[in-house]
Amino acid sequence: MDILSTIGILLALVAILGGNVLEGGHVASLVQLTAFVIVAGGTLGAVMVQTPIHTFVRAMKIAAWVLVPVRLNPREAAEKIVNWSNIARREGLLGLEAVAEEEPDLFARKGLQLLVDGSEPEVIRSILEVEIDNKEHQDLQAAKVFEGMGGYSPTIGIIGAVMGLIHVMNNLADPSKLGGGIATAFVATIYGVGFANLLFLPMANKLKSQVQSQTRFREMVVEGVISIAEGENPRNIETKLQGYYH
Repeated sequence: MDILSTIGILLALVAILGGNVLEGGHVASLVQLTAFVIVAGGTLGAVMVQTPIHTFVRAMKIAAWVLVPVRLNPREAAEKIVNWSNIARREGLLGLEAVAEEEPDLFARKGLQLLVDGSEPEVIRSILEVEIDNKEHQDLQAAKVFEGMGGYSPTIGIIGAVMGLIHVMNNLADPSKLGGGIATAFVATIYGVGFANLLFLPMANKLKSQVQSQTRFREMVVEGVISIAEGENPRNIETKLQGYYH
């Protein structure tokens, strides 16, 4: 669980709702189903139009990273890589075959398998870097889905506000219907701006940060695998990899 994200979301809600109460308002006045449907549905629909389906599905999958980020431990991974290099020095690269079969990380397993197959260092680097670039591109595009939502949401909120005012104008002769229309108008604007600045844009930036961390982690794995392929001393490999987490 990402404690900072959780605290941030709670703090934002408490600040806004608490400020509303301090001003003499009521929390219930900010709860408007019509405004929520307009803003949430309109924003989701707009971003669906601009996004390929595979990117949209990926965005929904990685949204959980905001609160539950992918666990990365560069220090532990570096120790594992150094252990691989020791095995390779003692038993040769074929000694890593059993290690590759048991490796849970698919990217690291691919690197180990390339080592076992006797691929040249530059070939290994080329293959793994293509996978890194492709993975980074896909996940950054997915993160930009929420960035797009952050761009559309305030505008959809304004549309909701105008619709509410139109409703008010159509019912000027019936004062009992004016309150609902005015509430929808103002609350829709709050929802639009609030969703963008408190949810969608922070989510996009948090996901981009997560993607960059994962890319950096995979680059460390590549560097370690290449060092093993080139027959570097395990102590030198350990020193080199320390730069990724110190």
